Amino acid sequence: MPIFNDTKVAFADKSDAQLRKAYWMFKMIEQPALTSLGTSVLNFTVHNNFPFVTGIVKSTLFEQFCGGETREESMKVVKQLFKRGVGSIFDYSIEGKEDEETFDAVCKEIKDIIRFSVGNPAIPFIVFKPTAFGRIDLYEAVGKGAELTSSQKEEWARVVKRFDEVCALCHENDKKVMIDAEETWMQDAADHLCEEMMEKYNQEKPIVWNTIQMYRTGRLEYMEENLQRAREKNYFIGYKIVRGAYMEKERARAAEKGYPDPIQPNKESSDKNYNAGIDFVMNHLDKVSAFFGTHNEISSELIMDKMKSKSLENGNPHIYFGQLYGMSDNISFYLSDKGYNVAKYLPYGPVKDVVPYLTRRARENTSVAGQTGRELGLIKKELERRKK
Repeated sequence: MPIFNDTKVAFADKSDAQLRKAYWMFKMIEQPALTSLGTSVLNFTVHNNFPFVTGIVKSTLFEQFCGGETREESMKVVKQLFKRGVGSIFDYSIEGKEDEETFDAVCKEIKDIIRFSVGNPAIPFIVFKPTAFGRIDLYEAVGKGAELTSSQKEEWARVVKRFDEVCALCHENDKKVMIDAEETWMQDAADHLCEEMMEKYNQEKPIVWNTIQMYRTGRLEYMEENLQRAREKNYFIGYKIVRGAYMEKERARAAEKGYPDPIQPNKESSDKNYNAGIDFVMNHLDKVSAFFGTHNEISSELIMDKMKSKSLENGNPHIYFGQLYGMSDNISFYLSDKGYNVAKYLPYGPVKDVVPYLTRRARENTSVAGQTGRELGLIKKELERRKK
């Protein structure tokens, strides 16, 4: 879209060297076979403590998509983004661990982020993944209504406690918290927990925000039901609206286990559903606030048009736009330049622990049609502009 093609605005903070490095990195990610091989090798070498690999990762993928290894180290990026009106959402990107000690440690880290961000408008949201607080198999069992053993009941009580402690601390400190969505087979239990937290802590305004993946079927119906419940119980709703990130895994599992595919049949249907999600929010702003997480230029412009048609100011407090750090700067900085509420997910953590996130991000970039090519085209355009 023409309005998002101002590369001078998009890359104002990037040096020529940084742009060239990003260009060659996206160029490699563009090749599915190379990405698949590279991420497998990367996971193996980092897991087995090849010291030189950590340095290479930190100066390439990590530098592009992460803020730093610690919150303090990441503050340089936070301040740089906020100078241009873009907020940061610290994303403690530790994935793939399922022990109680790690769950407690991550919960403590999230609470430390809350305290760290109090009074800082540059960090408008807190975020965590449900599976950072409990095992995915446990969420699945709870969501299905399975009979839990006594030890599972105790384990689930600890998951609920972690959710509640984080949401309570956010409520106490007036910080908004987004709870990410994950695979469909664990999402029912996560949704129910989010609903409980909303009812408890969203009595005056949306503190707790659930994530809705619009590439799924049935999500509009879920939002309608949740809205009815919120009106009956008199609380506010916060949603992060995204397309989704687990399509191939979801389709494969549905085929393997013989249940209906929970994903929209094609991209056109997903886009239509996402646009319907935009309409849902815009028609219920008295109760619903939304963070539109999207790298799609058409969706971003549609949201802007809907706001204008309803005579909403660009900085309306009920509407946020969001992208991932290291991607779609052409969207983020255009929107912030025009006074819209924008924030970027800013992952951080030890390089070794963040590698699963980085490799997942590389694979997602490869699988999303046009995403990597668009990044490459914009970087190339800006480098050529600077030569003139």
